[in-house]
Amino acid sequence: MRKWLPLTAVCLGAFMLLVDVTIVTVALPDMSADMASDSSFGGFAGLQWVMDGYALALAALLLGAGSLADRIGRRRVYLIGLGLFAAASLACGLATGPAELIAFRAVQGIGGAAMFATTMALLSASYQGRDRGVAFGVWGAVNGAAAAAGPIIGGLLTENFGWRWIFFINLPVSALAVYVTLKAVAESRNPHAARLDLPGMATFTAGAAAVTYAVIRVGENGWGSPTTLGLLGLGAAAFAAFVLVELRSTRPMLDLSLFRSRTFVAVMAAGLLLSGAAFSYLMYVSLWLQSAEGMGPVGAGLVLLPLSAAGFVVAAVAGRLLHAVPPRLTIGGGLLLIGFGALLQAWMLDAGDGWTALVPGLLVTGVGVGAATPALAATAMGAVAPARAGMAGGALNTARQLGTALGIAVLGAVFHAGLRSGLGEGGRGLAEPLASGGAGQVLAQAPAGAAREALTGLVEAAFASGLRETFLVSAAMGLAGALAVFLLLRGGTPAAAAPLPRPRTQSTGAEDPAGAPAVRN
Repeated sequence: MRKWLPLTAVCLGAFMLLVDVTIVTVALPDMSADMASDSSFGGFAGLQWVMDGYALALAALLLGAGSLADRIGRRRVYLIGLGLFAAASLACGLATGPAELIAFRAVQGIGGAAMFATTMALLSASYQGRDRGVAFGVWGAVNGAAAAAGPIIGGLLTENFGWRWIFFINLPVSALAVYVTLKAVAESRNPHAARLDLPGMATFTAGAAAVTYAVIRVGENGWGSPTTLGLLGLGAAAFAAFVLVELRSTRPMLDLSLFRSRTFVAVMAAGLLLSGAAFSYLMYVSLWLQSAEGMGPVGAGLVLLPLSAAGFVVAAVAGRLLHAVPPRLTIGGGLLLIGFGALLQAWMLDAGDGWTALVPGLLVTGVGVGAATPALAATAMGAVAPARAGMAGGALNTARQLGTALGIAVLGAVFHAGLRSGLGEGGRGLAEPLASGGAGQVLAQAPAGAAREALTGLVEAAFASGLRETFLVSAAMGLAGALAVFLLLRGGTPAAAAPLPRPRTQSTGAEDPAGAPAVRN
């Protein structure tokens, strides 16, 4: 059993950091109620930042953390990530104000990036042959289980101990992971690794943050406001600077020549849109279930279970039975199902309907996620030269986390606009309290009788309107991803994808001395 201790150490960290992407979803109404007296929370925008601060930091620093790990040691960076994640989790749980909570969520994301970027490389260095296949199989199953477990664990902790315990629970898990890592995981590094691409990291982070902030504030500022346009312009300028930096660098964080491959472009678009379409609306569904439908955190978590459970089961089956099917069909077909699942939820949900209206669409979406996910990483790495496999894998994970962050922002603007539309001219002042999880308080303040019944009907109509529009935009994202895959991908299995020629640089920053890729997650 000792030989599986490195796998245990890596899986503990991976499970924890991925659970924290979704564990907050069902705790948001309690957080909002607890900090409602603090105007700095920013209402609905503050709730979005609790989710997006983590996802943005994770997305922005993944590639840079992988390069740093290759240079100074993967175990060292993994341990630093664990320590930072644990300290930030403690700070989140002890936060006395919303600004602190959002800031420490971002620090959590930095620690998560350091862990996420090193997991696959640590497994590659710890196992060979058949054991390596077993290790990656278990690691993949743990990743899938984390997505399924997040809302349930979050619901149980929030309902029984309070929302702060969704962060405190990370402390013993982190301590165990640190102990096992020190005891069983050997250090590994790439002596030919490139220097850390600080200009690339800075410009990419600035671009992603500016665009996300602009979209989150759209509900307050409007799309045509100088603030929104200025932030979007700043984001565009930062991304343009990132492209220039990477093109001029001899050892870039992300080699932009990878995008000459139609297959690589298709997979990156698929990863970005899959995460945005399948998962970003869950926080708004949770707000509706708890604030308007009166469900507890556990109940809300169980409502979301069909999506993640179906994705977990189908991914396991697809990995075994569909490996010979062209990725054009598995990835494109999966995105089609994600789009159809969101359309089904939009079609079935009406004012006065309960949670059961969502279940068929959540199941279809989960099947789509499970069908598309296993082929994404294999296709991305099969589209590039072997020495760039680690960079390709890191780029895909960056795209997926960025898709989640941008999806939360975009769908939040749509959800807020839909609420206002459903409330009509006379009730638009209720949009912010409803979006911030205050439906229960709004209804409780209304006088009993016909007035409360009328207000209840108005609130139900508003949430139905907001969620329907959110589902329609999610469906558009899924279908756009499917179209990109069908247009750009050609036939063939992931293993048969044509790699790019190796660029003429001294080192890729992702290659070990023996020529094997330093695979990064």
